[in-house]
Amino acid sequence: MRTELSIVAAPGRLPRIDAVGGLAGRHTGTDTVHLIGTAATPLGGDELDIRIVVLPGARLVVRSVAATIALPSTRTPESVAHWYFEVGAGAELDFDPEPTIVAGGARHHAVTTVRLAPEARLRLRERVQLGRSGEDGGAWRGDLCADLGDIPLLRHRLELGADTGTDDRLSAPRALDSELLYPDDRPAWAGSLDAVRLPLAAGGSLATRTSARLHADAPGGAVSVARPGVTSA
Repeated sequence: MRTELSIVAAPGRLPRIDAVGGLAGRHTGTDTVHLIGTAATPLGGDELDIRIVVLPGARLVVRSVAATIALPSTRTPESVAHWYFEVGAGAELDFDPEPTIVAGGARHHAVTTVRLAPEARLRLRERVQLGRSGEDGGAWRGDLCADLGDIPLLRHRLELGADTGTDDRLSAPRALDSELLYPDDRPAWAGSLDAVRLPLAAGGSLATRTSARLHADAPGGAVSVARPGVTSA
């Protein structure tokens, strides 16, 4: 299955939502959209193409009603999701969906592209868990490419799970909590080898926390995001 979803937010009106395939969006506030699964996706072989644009001066909050579960198919274990975010001058995006669960045997690849105007504000959070209860297989790879105007802001890749370069059945992490925040002028912070927040040369920060299982509570320490101008829905 191929899924295409487009959300475009403009000042003074509800965000425009266009969707085809296994993912849709619903207005849950004047500037809030919740992602809703309309079919079982991603299955092996599925491709998701999600485009979220916040035009200059607009504000958008994106959440989801449930976790996303990546499953293998009889044909292939691999699925891919392409995420494109564009935030204009004076605009603000707060993106924090429920986690992606990669079921045992599945392999999911997330490719995220971010385009920010220098005066934009962004909170972009991603949470991943390998395996449902009793499962330990599966693999996930995330590529994150962010630009601030014409300046590269971040190039980042992280892999979890089977056959990755850091995989270790005894101690390798199976969960990720990651957050890209712009602007952010806080200094670097490290709670442990597995929880860090690093400032970016062009501004903003990237916080990551890896563990065996996702934490049930709200993120803290390296992934603390409280600041004026960005609120959770």
